[in-house]
Amino acid sequence: MAQVPQTFFDALAVRAWCGLALEALGRAREEIDAINVYPVADGDTGTNLYLTVESAAAAVEAVFAGHEAGGAARPAGNPGGVAEGPTLAEAVRAMAHGALIGARGNSGTILAQLLRGMAQVLAGEETAVHADGQRLRLALRHAADSARRAVAHPAEGTVLTVASAAAEAADGAPGDCGAVARAAYEGARAALAATPGQLAVLRRAGVVDAGGRGLVAVLAALVETFTGETPRVLPAAAVDGAVAGERRAFGEARGDLARAAAGPGECADGGSVPGSGGPAFEVIYLLEADDAAVARLRERLDGLGDSLVVVGGDGLWNVHVHVDDAGAAVEAGVEAGRPYRIRITHFGAGDVHTTGAGRSLGERAQRAVVAVVPGEGLAGLYAEAGATTVLARPGEPPASGELVQAVRRAHAREVVLLPNDEDLRHTAAAAAEQARTEGVRVALIPTRSAVQGIAALAVHEPERRFDEDVVAMTSAAGATRYAEVTVAEHQSWTMAGICQAGDVLGLIDGDVAVIGQDLTAVAEAVLDRMLAAGGEMVTLVLGDGTPEAVADRLEARVREGYLAVDTVAYHGGRQGALLLIGVE
Repeated sequence: MAQVPQTFFDALAVRAWCGLALEALGRAREEIDAINVYPVADGDTGTNLYLTVESAAAAVEAVFAGHEAGGAARPAGNPGGVAEGPTLAEAVRAMAHGALIGARGNSGTILAQLLRGMAQVLAGEETAVHADGQRLRLALRHAADSARRAVAHPAEGTVLTVASAAAEAADGAPGDCGAVARAAYEGARAALAATPGQLAVLRRAGVVDAGGRGLVAVLAALVETFTGETPRVLPAAAVDGAVAGERRAFGEARGDLARAAAGPGECADGGSVPGSGGPAFEVIYLLEADDAAVARLRERLDGLGDSLVVVGGDGLWNVHVHVDDAGAAVEAGVEAGRPYRIRITHFGAGDVHTTGAGRSLGERAQRAVVAVVPGEGLAGLYAEAGATTVLARPGEPPASGELVQAVRRAHAREVVLLPNDEDLRHTAAAAAEQARTEGVRVALIPTRSAVQGIAALAVHEPERRFDEDVVAMTSAAGATRYAEVTVAEHQSWTMAGICQAGDVLGLIDGDVAVIGQDLTAVAEAVLDRMLAAGGEMVTLVLGDGTPEAVADRLEARVREGYLAVDTVAYHGGRQGALLLIGVE
């Protein structure tokens, strides 16, 4: 669809820019994924940037829709009730907020901060109808500076370098928004071409920086917004003619990129790696916290891993880090404030941190497990077992789209999906069907509790035939009885009688079986009923606020009354229930 060029930066220009940037990244997504070798060669930078801008564009569209829906309610001074549309400040704030909450990966998180930095300047005058070229120059400069501050250890030859070059070029460009946007684009394009000369990992792979390549596409969309012209995105050549990826057909020798990306004893960020490789997990979450707590969080996460990026402000932050201990990274967020929308991705053996003998860039793993989990502690436990997780907060069940994205993050030919909740079966089935249309073989195991998922994951063997693995996991889950101990929110009828608000409830296989006042007593009664039918293993998952003494008492009860039954206990975090129990 043809775009009407915008003379000034107003709300309509924000809307057009988001739409054009999304289209540009959609066209370039696979290409950008293919050249992604820094900071880790996980082949998803293009996808992450696309999803980040998609969230920003959706937020802007929601603002426009809200104004259009409110048109009929306009006062008499607005004849016909025609909606006036959002202000520039409303549009850019929506864009920045949408990018922040939807940011994916290292580059997506940095892009979100770039958009936030621009918004802080463009929305500076609340009643301004539009911004001129001078304001756009200031916005680009503030964006580049704030993004650099958000990264714990900035490196040159990255998207940060490209953003800084865009701001510098814009600083010296006279004229309107179109002239400033074009100067910024040309400066970014030249900087992108030079990135292989600044990062050895890029030079070895013969590619430009993937995040920088994505930013150049976004700036090209900005030029089109103001001029109606679509500039050529890719640079003609890099410094020393190093960009071999531009001289060969896309997709040729994709495995060479990963093998060339890291030399002996190096991981993809160019650092020395003793032994096998770098951090095993990517951890991302939104965080509600104050500035002081976030400052402490930065320091702690910096000591846990690398690729640390913390963006946001005004109480809401997006945290991204690569670590070996995913649980510790999430725990640090819990201590700082309220983390949610937690995503933990296991890089896996033989992929992004390997030194050349591993899986080639962009190549799918053979099999992966995707699981919905109810708490941060369980998310860490599942991730350490190799699963890609989706966190389900109490009252915030994931949508099918989130499950589809998790399947995509798993990047495997075959996926076993564990919903771990009876109410999510239809959602998971819809996600599985969508993933199948994208060429992924998906098996949905109807787990109804996270403890059933733990049992299934314990027998998961990727080396087995897919059908055999699914049968084994399904059998393990089906052989696991599950229970939870929780607190009644209101008076209601149950299978065990009438409960009052505040009563402690013990549910077995989804039905209320015990009503009481004491948490430990109810938990013991539930456990006794479950073990009356036999069992070999008891799994306990404690929620936040559940005393450790409860687990100690239950473990002692099993030792004393049930010979040859083993017990294992985990901390589940804010999982809704006070206690989850599984008996295999």
